[in-house]
Amino acid sequence: MTRVRGVSGLHEAPPGVLEGSVVTVLRVPPEVAGQRVDVFVQTHLNRTSRTRAQAIVRASAYDGSGRKLAPNDRVRPEQEILLWRAPWDETPVPTEVPTVYEDEHLLAVDKPAGLPVHPTARYHRNTLIKVLEAARPDCSFLSLGHRLDRETSGVMLVSKTRACDRALKKQLEEREGIDKTYLAMTWGVPVGPGGETPRFRVERAMELDQGNPLRVKMRVSDAPGALRAATGFEVLEVRRSAEGRAYALVRCDLETGRQHQIRVHLASVGTPVVGDKLYGPDDRAFARAADGELTDVDLAMLELPRHALHAARLSMPHPMTGQPLVVEAPLPGDMRAFWATRAPAAGF
Repeated sequence: MTRVRGVSGLHEAPPGVLEGSVVTVLRVPPEVAGQRVDVFVQTHLNRTSRTRAQAIVRASAYDGSGRKLAPNDRVRPEQEILLWRAPWDETPVPTEVPTVYEDEHLLAVDKPAGLPVHPTARYHRNTLIKVLEAARPDCSFLSLGHRLDRETSGVMLVSKTRACDRALKKQLEEREGIDKTYLAMTWGVPVGPGGETPRFRVERAMELDQGNPLRVKMRVSDAPGALRAATGFEVLEVRRSAEGRAYALVRCDLETGRQHQIRVHLASVGTPVVGDKLYGPDDRAFARAADGELTDVDLAMLELPRHALHAARLSMPHPMTGQPLVVEAPLPGDMRAFWATRAPAAGF
């Protein structure tokens, strides 16, 4: 029988729960006592809609005594809510990860879109490191130097030794001599805050959007506690669809490294990234995508199944030798194909 240790002690899986089930233990803080169970669960599961949260509660929610919970039950202070979920086969992910640079200390790869870099509730075995470990059984140490969102493709640095891991992470944190360049495709042609084009700069501080139920969405903010964020942009090319809709291919140079920075800054000037479920025309598409419930209308609205953002180039001193290091990843096939179906815009 599967057992899990919660704050209040050791819990056994209730009857009917499969051996080896995955369990999540949620403790109820006093300030939310009386909240519906489905609302409480939704606030703790990022990227989950209310409808999906209700389904999760009906299928898997129990209290610490093993009593089955209903969506409209009310939570109590310090109560533990246990979500027992049967083991599942993970969603398939791309497993072809091209190497763009390698030496005895460092590996640089071209991460495909759709491959997570960190384990999540949905992806545990199917992550970048797990894929690399399977392909390199003789490599005893692999550690991510930084992160990319699951849908973002492009250059990722991976340390092959502990010494390189320490040096690389310190270097990236301090950002000395680091140049990161991304390519994005946007709905519309971006213009700088002061009307500048084709080159412009956005410096807008950012913070977590506390009012958004998804709990992962960022926003620009002038609040005192917001984090400084600055991005340089250059519109490289403009194309139009057969219906006349404009799209831009944009070079993005990071001056800071905030979560979702490029996507937030482009959305802030009115030109979100094509395919962006969180900062595009309807952020509810993000939860629907996480729940596997995107509709044909959603897909038509998004135009691409993932956001069109690619980490194209990273330049820095090598973390162990100090020698100049430049790694590049070509624009991936899905973005090239999307761009090829649009006609060059006259006069740009």
